[in-house]
Amino acid sequence: MLVSGFTFLRNASLLGYPFIESIKSLLLVCDEVIVAVGKSEDNTLELVRGINDLKIKIIETTWNEKMSDRGYVYAQQKMIAEFNCTGDWAFYLEGDEVIHEQDVPLIRAQMAKYLADKDVEALVFDYYHFYGTPNHVAISPRWYRKAPRIIRNTIRTYAPDGLFWVVMDKNKTGRYPKAANVGCHLYHYGHVRSVKSMDEKNKKVERYWGKTSQSFNTYGNVDPYSIAKFNGSHPEIVHSWLQNSAEQKLVFNPEYKLTSRDKKHRLMMIIGWFLGNPNWTKKHYKLIRK
Repeated sequence: MLVSGFTFLRNASLLGYPFIESIKSLLLVCDEVIVAVGKSEDNTLELVRGINDLKIKIIETTWNEKMSDRGYVYAQQKMIAEFNCTGDWAFYLEGDEVIHEQDVPLIRAQMAKYLADKDVEALVFDYYHFYGTPNHVAISPRWYRKAPRIIRNTIRTYAPDGLFWVVMDKNKTGRYPKAANVGCHLYHYGHVRSVKSMDEKNKKVERYWGKTSQSFNTYGNVDPYSIAKFNGSHPEIVHSWLQNSAEQKLVFNPEYKLTSRDKKHRLMMIIGWFLGNPNWTKKHYKLIRK
């Protein structure tokens, strides 16, 4: 079994991504790692080269600056990297996602388990979305609880955006992939980077989603009921980044007014707790193996 990992980056250092930690965690699982690096204004390319691992293949790319439709430029870059994967499975991580070293044997075992089961087209991870500090996680339906991150590399797929895949069956209408659970979490750190880096990130990327960037100056403008304490362990590989580059204190704004979306999510959480906490978020996959 050959496993490819892939990701795409641009201005990752400037925008405060833990991308080196992300790539190094992917190397723990994969036999090769493809990194598409867009022309940047910082030292992202040099830092990726500095990892100095023979399993890494770097592809230098140019982003379509005119593309502002729902993050499709992210999809383009994701597919450039994916199309260069040669493994049986292709494992995608975003630049702010990290694999816990304790889960490496399980991830490899699950890929081996389903390698011959052709009905399983993707493998799905649970998620910890850290928010504000490494000690807090987002729990409202606004945040997806599960997502496919490993795709069978011998089927016809494309990515409408950076988050998910669509499978094409004999040129018919696309569908979400049929999937199995991996049984562990991925660790998402995009919303604990420094406030300064988050503000810079918004300025740089909102236009790719057809939005006008707004200044960001606090993580405190959020419904406190949508945030919970995290009592688990973080991947060892990201400890230094968390200490030196992540926010360490979350202060909720007492004057923050709930939006209609916040109120909707509160109600969904209450109903979910009453019914046993079902996964309310949209699923970009069809689970066929548990």
